[in-house]
Amino acid sequence: MKRVSFFISIVMVMVLLTVWSVAFAQKEGKMSDAFSVIHNRKSVRSFTGDSVSKEALDKIIRAGMAAPTAVNRQPWAFVVVTDRKTLDTLAAGLPYAKMLEKAGAAIIVCAIPEKAHDKRMEFAVIDSTCASENILLAAEALGLGAVWTAAYPYKDRMDVARKALNIPQDIIPLNVIPVGHPTGTDKPKDKYKPENIHWEKW
Repeated sequence: MKRVSFFISIVMVMVLLTVWSVAFAQKEGKMSDAFSVIHNRKSVRSFTGDSVSKEALDKIIRAGMAAPTAVNRQPWAFVVVTDRKTLDTLAAGLPYAKMLEKAGAAIIVCAIPEKAHDKRMEFAVIDSTCASENILLAAEALGLGAVWTAAYPYKDRMDVARKALNIPQDIIPLNVIPVGHPTGTDKPKDKYKPENIHWEKW
């Protein structure tokens, strides 16, 4: 009987600790359910200028690498930039990435055709796009903001990224994703349109 009581006590303590941990994580903005993250994600272009921790950036990159990829070839690489001078250089050279001036970091997602299934550029771009979406969702889950700014398929923008970051010519800089602490100005958009759904057949 004593053993049963002891076991029950241990289980209750574990449950209480789990509940407390979840509540604390939610209070600190460190945990959100998947649907909330998906529907709250927005293109954040207004940042406070505060830095982003290496720990947070590592979590975001890990999420990117968890994306689906054809034949598990993982034809991607990520350039993480926190240096203010480099961020400003990218902001000056990229017409739609001026928000980098206030972002705490940037993640440049690169597609590597040589590593892709059948060494096809299309697979490299598709897989790296999946990784990019995971990055955007991970930033939202951590209470940060992010926005996709395109480099590919624009030659002039890819040239800016390659020059600033020493990216080889056979690597495709797919996008430049500013990451930072949002001011709260940017809001999610409801993009649900039932007319775009076809049940059973077109």
